[in-house]
Amino acid sequence: MKLNKKGDLQYYTFENIEKTNIVKHCFSTKFGGVSTGCYESMNLAFREDSKENVIKNYEIICSGIGVDYKNVVFASQIHDDKVYKVTKEDIGKGLLKESDIKGYDALITNEKDIVLVTFYADCVPIFIVDYKNKAIGMAHSGWRGTVKEIGVRTIEKMAKEYGSNPEDLIIGIAPSIAKCCFQVGSDVVDVFKKELPFSKDFIFNDTVKDKFKIDLQGIIKQSLINNGVLENNIEISGICTMCNSDTFFSHRVMGNNRGSLAGLISLKY
Repeated sequence: MKLNKKGDLQYYTFENIEKTNIVKHCFSTKFGGVSTGCYESMNLAFREDSKENVIKNYEIICSGIGVDYKNVVFASQIHDDKVYKVTKEDIGKGLLKESDIKGYDALITNEKDIVLVTFYADCVPIFIVDYKNKAIGMAHSGWRGTVKEIGVRTIEKMAKEYGSNPEDLIIGIAPSIAKCCFQVGSDVVDVFKKELPFSKDFIFNDTVKDKFKIDLQGIIKQSLINNGVLENNIEISGICTMCNSDTFFSHRVMGNNRGSLAGLISLKY
């Protein structure tokens, strides 16, 4: 991934996605916005922050990557595996008008100038670009969504709606809590091993008794490869939001007293 700086604004982009030259995208950091207090400064979800601040933050970050903030589309995320097909009729939902896109953790579209937005504070962001059929997806994959393979559900929905072939997909796995910090108990490990047997290779004994560490980014990458995505087409950030809570909002570090990061992606052709 590449860190981009424009004045106070800082955001990350994927080099493999940039090379497709058909999208504008970014993964946000804490820097460059107008929010204050525990939301300082680039908070991209309303939470308890003021509406004016959040809208201004979208103006800033969207201007930074060259898209129109009025064209963003949000969904309410619930750590499930449902995928929503976004059209022009959905523009502005979530930011400038009420959103009826509830209970979806992934968004897809093949219409240009729509800005798909999903929210994060340790969960794994998955950026998807079909460079042949000109379609995009954004998936929010917490541990529950990872178990349910929401990344795979998203590429399946793109195949159904847009004829996307997994071999043509360019994938970016953005900063999230990484294997160094994602500590869980045996109850979570048991769910992974039952639902995704291959995940055992990404689960490690922790130095703390009866605790384990899980590599969510690695599981998601392997899950996509298992379903036809080419390994060379996946760029994985390897960046941990918990280790780098000075740069990213991290739920495990800050609890609910924090802002939200966002992944943004938009087709330009």
